[in-house]
Amino acid sequence: MLNKVLVANRGEIAVRIVRACQELGIKSVVAFSEADRDSLAVRLADEAVCIGPAAPARSYLNPPALISAALITGCDAIHPGYGFLSENPYFAEMCADCKLIFIGPNAETMRLMGDKSIGRETMRKAGVPTVPGSDGELKSVEEAIDLARQIGYPVLLKPSAGGGGRGMRVAYDESDLQRAFPTARAEAEGAFGRGDLLLEKYLTKVRHVEIQVLADSHGHAIHLGERDCSSQRRHQKIVEEAPSPIVTPEVRARMGNDAVRGIQSIGYENAGTLEFLMDQTGNYYFIEMNTRIQVEHPVTELVTDTDLVQWQLRIAGGERLTLQQDAIRIARHAVECRINAEDPERDFLPAGGEIEFYLPPGGPGVRVDSHLYAGYTPPGNYDSLLAKIITFGDTRDQALDRMRRALSECIITGIKTTIPFQLALMDDPVFRSGGMHTGYVAELLQHWKESRSVAR
Repeated sequence: MLNKVLVANRGEIAVRIVRACQELGIKSVVAFSEADRDSLAVRLADEAVCIGPAAPARSYLNPPALISAALITGCDAIHPGYGFLSENPYFAEMCADCKLIFIGPNAETMRLMGDKSIGRETMRKAGVPTVPGSDGELKSVEEAIDLARQIGYPVLLKPSAGGGGRGMRVAYDESDLQRAFPTARAEAEGAFGRGDLLLEKYLTKVRHVEIQVLADSHGHAIHLGERDCSSQRRHQKIVEEAPSPIVTPEVRARMGNDAVRGIQSIGYENAGTLEFLMDQTGNYYFIEMNTRIQVEHPVTELVTDTDLVQWQLRIAGGERLTLQQDAIRIARHAVECRINAEDPERDFLPAGGEIEFYLPPGGPGVRVDSHLYAGYTPPGNYDSLLAKIITFGDTRDQALDRMRRALSECIITGIKTTIPFQLALMDDPVFRSGGMHTGYVAELLQHWKESRSVAR
């Protein structure tokens, strides 16, 4: 078992990791920037070390500062959380060189799956279904046009590196593709330092379904079912749930087995997520793998009675994964709403300010993961996630009803949040029926804003 862990992150995930360490009897050290000096994670951890100014490049994205913080405080491991350096193979290599355990996969595996082109080809060779598209990075717009003619429009251009929707462009015909290619390449270069692009068939009205996996260093791997992340805008998730309302037990078993076979083919260790697109006929296609814990991991924890963060720590400490595949049961339904400091009426424009009053929801079937407290001012230097409200019930309807109640109970004053739109989503008949797709939230948002405007 690990003795002391540096938490190389901030916000709600830093709090989550600190709590997991406390329950396992592991000491925690939070690395914080000057902007996060008053954060909840700093207050809860056993120790805290300032690693630099607010700018991420000089703090949370600064490997030498994080490594130094771990070494001077006597840590034997570093948990990167999600975002920042969590999928950076260079950082994982630095940890290994300094005799620190990186809580995640090794650098080689991370590098393999971090390149979407290589990752997709690796999974294809392992027998995992993939979206028809380029076998590697496109060399020119002419190559993109030739391939698009073969697989048919619409097609999707996306960066080989990175994620979060940046650099992605949909082309519905050849002229669209010619215009989109240089723009996507420039955006990818600016965001990720690489302008390499992939092209694949663009599937319309698809579901975004992902499989959670766990694997230890002793050759044992399992999956913990799926999450449905189709409720998103501009490739940013707003609501996630488990299990998916459209995935049958048979499809779940098949997807899960594909995911496990895929990670075993690369010797993967620790927690990870394989993301798939599912079309209207039930076919699914691997698109990428996240080699870290996901923001939405709580819904999987609640439906399988499994603490994923604790298992990350235990696996990193060399323990065997004692969970067996045939013992994993989807016991209930869970839904998560990401509460962001954004104004949905102004196209989700980031919102700032001091949290004047904060009252999280409670009652049966409600969990809240957050770093908020009254009087706290979320720094504007980082992402806008304030809290995750997760509800669960015996059925999807019960989980959604509890989410409506929880959102109504939650009070956050002094700052705009996404709660008003998420409340509308909980009552939307298409969403309630489970009929959403990855483009549905954008459609609903437009109608919602128009109705709010008329009401005034």
